[in-house]
Amino acid sequence: MNHLPVILPVPAPPPPAHRAEPVLDLAVPVFNEETDLEPSVRRLHAHLRETFPYPFRITVADNASTDATPLIAARLAAELPEVEWTRLAEKGRGRALRAAWSASSAPVVGYLDVDLSTGLTALLPLVAPLLSGHSDLAIGTRLAPGARVVRGPKREAVSRCYNVLLRCTLSVGFSDAQCGFKAVRRDAAARLLPLVRDPGWFFDTELLVIAERAGLRIHEVPVDWVDDPDSRVELLSTALADLRGIARVGLALARGALPSGRPSRSYALPAAVIALAHLLLYAALRPAAAAQVANVLSLLVCWVLAQPVLGRSPLPPPPAPPALAARLAVSAGSLAVLRHAATGAGLRAELAVLAAAHLFVALSVAAARSACGGRRRRTESAAS
Repeated sequence: MNHLPVILPVPAPPPPAHRAEPVLDLAVPVFNEETDLEPSVRRLHAHLRETFPYPFRITVADNASTDATPLIAARLAAELPEVEWTRLAEKGRGRALRAAWSASSAPVVGYLDVDLSTGLTALLPLVAPLLSGHSDLAIGTRLAPGARVVRGPKREAVSRCYNVLLRCTLSVGFSDAQCGFKAVRRDAAARLLPLVRDPGWFFDTELLVIAERAGLRIHEVPVDWVDDPDSRVELLSTALADLRGIARVGLALARGALPSGRPSRSYALPAAVIALAHLLLYAALRPAAAAQVANVLSLLVCWVLAQPVLGRSPLPPPPAPPALAARLAVSAGSLAVLRHAATGAGLRAELAVLAAAHLFVALSVAAARSACGGRRRRTESAAS
């Protein structure tokens, strides 16, 4: 006999009980986390009860879970007085954080990932500079001296390359954009949230770039980090979304559409724009053309179109012909190596290889500029 599945109704979040207003409101964004949610929230709650000297709140921000996550969140909110939960109809970590932070009246709001990859001993050092007024934002970093990180080589390489790419393209000063361990003063959040457009994983990066450009103070805390082997982040789709976000934020900065409280530093946005456009055009041409043909055509078209568009902006000019030749050579060579190593590789693999080729060129250019700058400083020092 067939049994129909039992669909349990999702309860509505109850109104918050009257208690002391929290000084810290920590959001835990979740999507289909029925396995990790309860042990993680109980562990976080116990840690804050034992070590945090001020009233606090934990807000479980459920963004459109389809499993038992909302039922578990409701039960935790009923059992633990400092736990509340909210439910969104759409997915997106950025969307969940925006909703939780906008609804909070706590002087400091923050978030951490539900897997608690970050050591909780760093929580008080993260929040203390915000409570004292020393800083406006605080972030955990896995890439600063003093951090201890346990994760696979692929994710380590992706993280480091992403943050180097941010420095090369947007000239940021912070070291780790995507560590799921951040806090911000509520008054600063009120200024920043209306300017942040991304509803997904790029939310963190966009928030930090805008904050830094606006002259807000960002405090970094080295953290202990143990990677979650069950992470559901899709690296390729997330990387492409991040590239689109970098190009969008860079263009907004170039147009003066975002506030700036400090002198603008030059950044290599044209190269990032060309890289993103190259990948998108390559994907469009690839079904009708061979890999090498699609590569050359898409890169040439992007470079030609970039001349009049970017030439009128206050940005550095688009890459000169030698730089274009380098991109052509590296991308063509990368595709040839891929075809030799994996004859059945599909479009996703080709896009990943081309993205890596652009990143290699960007890092090589940055290293060359750094070396030239070092030699110039040594020459000036010797002359003086």
